[in-house]
Order: sequence, then C-alpha cells, then structure tokens
Amino acid sequence: MHRYIGQRCSGDRPSRSEWATERQLCRSSGRRSSSSACGHSERLPSRGISRRTLLRRSLGLGVGLVLAEATAGSISFLWSAATGGGGRVRVGTIDYVAAMGSGVPFFDGFPVYAQAERAFIVLVDPKRRRFLTGVDEKGDGQLNVRALSQRCPHLGCRPNPCIEDFWFHCPCHQSRYDRLGIKPAGTGYGPAERGMDRFALEVDDAGVLSIDTSHITLGPLPIPLGQPGVIPPLVPHQQACK
Repeated sequence: MHRYIGQRCSGDRPSRSEWATERQLCRSSGRRSSSSACGHSERLPSRGISRRTLLRRSLGLGVGLVLAEATAGSISFLWSAATGGGGRVRVGTIDYVAAMGSGVPFFDGFPVYAQAERAFIVLVDPKRRRFLTGVDEKGDGQLNVRALSQRCPHLGCRPNPCIEDFWFHCPCHQSRYDRLGIKPAGTGYGPAERGMDRFALEVDDAGVLSIDTSHITLGPLPIPLGQPGVIPPLVPHQQACK
C-alpha cells in the first residue's frame, strides 16, 4: 500500500515518525493539523491491548494470587510457632475435658475442641478411659492423649472432626486426617504434606492435663490407608459430612 504525506488513504495507518513529519509539514505550510486539509487529526492513533498481552497479564495475576496465598499461610504458621501461642495451659481432668465437648462421644475416641488452647484433645486408646501420668514432650500419645494443633499443615485453616467418619475434614482445601491427626497418603486426601501438628503434654498425679502450646512437634509424613498407623474412617470419607 502506498503512503503519502499530506494525503492518505483512510484505511492506511501511519507510523509515529510519519505523523511527526506530516505535522511539521503542516506547520511549515501554515495549515492547522487538526483541519481536514491535512487529512487527519493531530492526535496520535491510540493503541489497544492485544489478546496475547491480556492473556499473559491474567496468567501472571493468577500465579501471583496463588503465591500470595501460600506465602501468607506459611508466614502465619511460622509466626504462630515462633510466638509459642501462649505457653503452658492447665486444662483439667479427663472428666472435665469430656464435659467441654457436651454431646460429643469423647470416650469413644472423638476429638474435643479446646478453644482457649486452640487445640483438639483426643484419647489414643478410648478403652482405657483415662490419662496416664507423666510428660510427653513430643505429643505422640504416650499418656493416652494427644493435643492436636487446630491449624491445618497446608495453609492454616481449622479442620473439623466429622461425627460420621471420625476423621478431620479441612474445609479450605479438603485435606483429610484420621481422628489422631494422621494424614493418609494419596491425592484423594487433600494437599497437606504431613499430619496435624502436636503439642507437648503433661498429666500430674491428680490426673490433670496441661498443654504446652509453646512446644510443638510437626506432624508425621502421610501413611497409606490400610497400613498400620492410620485409622480407617467409619464410613467412606467422600460420603461423610457433606
């Protein structure tokens, strides 16, 4: 397509350098560039955003949001662990803990939520129906009780125990844990990379449970369902607590 300065086909878009040249010629000839004699307005043609650029920006924004979410969850967890969450807290006897979850089958092994401690308290062997005296620094359950952190190891949401299958269900990204906080291995049980974290415990001679929220042990790696160490759900977890 031929290009002309001063006269131009309506379908031909000039470059910026050509616009500048034409403006200079219009000025030197005494004509106003905004008049019809020069053929076009003095304003440069506007340039819209291309579809490829829009797609790239949209993808970049999506990736940025995902990274921000992961970073916020990690910082929140690390901050909680670093600040200790309040230190040692005296909870009470096994009967007191059971009364905290009124209507919840605590003596059958169902977790009870302790709001002040931000933890779930659960019996390891419900048949024994008592705490054992001593100190459990790693919170493994040596005293027949565990205190599980309320924070999901994935991004910090609070999993909820489901009365139908006796498992924990995280509402945010669907991670699953058995009633003792063990994460089953496999993509069908959510994105968490480990089990629920545990607090150090102590039971005195009077049977009073204390939780040390400043001493936390990271949850273990996932275990395949059906292997020793993970408790099967009472019903298929996909059907529970819908």
